[in-house]
Parts: sequence; structure tokens; C-alpha cells
Amino acid sequence: MRDTVAQHLNALSDDRCRDVLHSCCGSRRWVRHMLALRPYPDDETLFRRAGTTWWDLDPADWLEAFAHHPRIGARGTKGWAEQEQAGMAGAGTDTRDALVEGNRAYEQRFGHIFLICATGRSGEEILTALYHRLRNDPGTELRLAAGEQAKITELRLRKLVDS
Repeated sequence: MRDTVAQHLNALSDDRCRDVLHSCCGSRRWVRHMLALRPYPDDETLFRRAGTTWWDLDPADWLEAFAHHPRIGARGTKGWAEQEQAGMAGAGTDTRDALVEGNRAYEQRFGHIFLICATGRSGEEILTALYHRLRNDPGTELRLAAGEQAKITELRLRKLVDS
């Protein structure tokens, strides 16, 4: 029987757990809070604490986490981001070029990268979401991007016992 995510994280040294949590979410403050909340009694509690901790952070902490992601569609993406963006593998040149331009417009408008939980989405779906979200006001978009980061973090936490 394999360990649960909570058991896996509880068994790690503080330094190793810090590194692992940071690979799931690039906010240092989120990582510090999650370390302080150990031990985790079970996965449900771990995921609930991860979400609650995330939403208690400041927008500056969210932006720090966003900055740890590669741009959607960036060539040479590795690790979890490569797996999460697997739907981009079949995207045509037109879609990739449009994403480059869309990412540029998004970053100019909002001041941070376009963040989306890309797992299971095609390049075309991602591009459509990017165009739709470009119409948002900055405050709405920041919260939407934070919600996408929360989804990504939970997916990555769940992958810890599978990797």
C-alpha cells in the first residue's frame, strides 16, 4: 500500500518538505505556513489547509507563485509544467503564435503571466480562455488567476505520491 500525500509530506525533513511544497506552489509564504501546519492528519485536511492558506495570502504572494510558472505554450517546458501543458503538443503553429501574442497582451494588461490549469486542455481551449480573460478587469483577473494557481497546487500535491 502506498503512502498518502499527508504521510509522504509528514515523513520528510523540514528542508526536504520545504523544497517539495515549493515545487507545488512558488509562494514562499504559502510554503512557510504549510510547514507550520504539519503534521497533516490525512489528505483531506492537507488539501483543505493548502486551499485555506492560499486564499489567506496577499496578492503579492499570489504574484510570487505565478512567477514560478513558464508561459503557456513556451517551448522547452520541463517537469510538471510539461505534463500539465501536454495538450499544447498537438497545437498548430497558428495556435502557438496566437498564444505568444496573447501572452504578451495579457502580461501588458495585467502585469503577470497568464495562468491557467492546463491539465486536460487543448491548445485551442487555452487560447480561447486567454482571449476571454483578456476582457476582465485587473481585480477580477487576479482572483481568477489565483483560483487557477490553487487548482494547480492541489494537482501537484496529489502527484507527489505518484512521482
